Amino acid sequence: MPSLNLGNQQPKTPLNADQAWRETAPRAAETVLFFDFDGTLAPVDDDPTAVQPAPKVLAAIEALAPAVQRVAIVSARPVDFLRDHFGGLTGVDLYGLYGLEHSHSGGETVTEPAALPWVPTMAELTELAHAELPTGTLIEFKRLSVALHYRTAPTLGPTVEQWGREQAERLGLRVQVGRMVLELKPPVDRDKGMVIDEVVQTAGGAWYFGDDVSDIKAFAALRARAAADPSFVGVCVAVANPETGQEVAEAADLTIDSPAALGDFLQTAAHHLP
Repeated sequence: MPSLNLGNQQPKTPLNADQAWRETAPRAAETVLFFDFDGTLAPVDDDPTAVQPAPKVLAAIEALAPAVQRVAIVSARPVDFLRDHFGGLTGVDLYGLYGLEHSHSGGETVTEPAALPWVPTMAELTELAHAELPTGTLIEFKRLSVALHYRTAPTLGPTVEQWGREQAERLGLRVQVGRMVLELKPPVDRDKGMVIDEVVQTAGGAWYFGDDVSDIKAFAALRARAAADPSFVGVCVAVANPETGQEVAEAADLTIDSPAALGDFLQTAAHHLP
């Protein structure tokens, strides 16, 4: 099992993964398992549309879901994309676009009303990006946001990021930096930390698995919940990667080597829960 990574903040969790799951087991029915998608449940790919969950991940989540209060995927992807990959699983909640969209247990997609007026802006920004950004930039239109990827052409990073920040300032958008990507979002107060904070208010425990800097806000939400209620068990898990891995691991309790390793980890975890 992975060893504890203390990072910069003393965690509220036990000293290793086995102990953390043993602490979780008595309150499993009150526990929420949160997962990021890209880089956590699925390996990052040069083509974002081709990404698939790592082997064993779907089976592991399906085995864990009946044992806990909720399983939730909290991702930068739209809900429709997540539904295509996890719609067959029973009782899984989907939070897309950092929480601007959500769907509970296979229900309809609900969009944050304040974000809807920005759809035309994002469409126009996508057209402008295609016209002005250099070849090699992958432009991902998500209806409520636009992601500018430069994974296949890392040398374009400074150019893409400068262009994106200039457009954000011009249009009044917010910038989310990720693993070789810069995303432009509406100026709406919604992020992963806010999603987690709302959900865990009625939970007795939660685990969050993530790999990128946007997941650190989710970790902070678990820390805050644990600080407010010493009986709450919150476990922050980082999935290693060569780009943002160190920063995320320093904020986490445990570090797992890869999405593939996470599949094995979750299968083992299923044996700890009733």
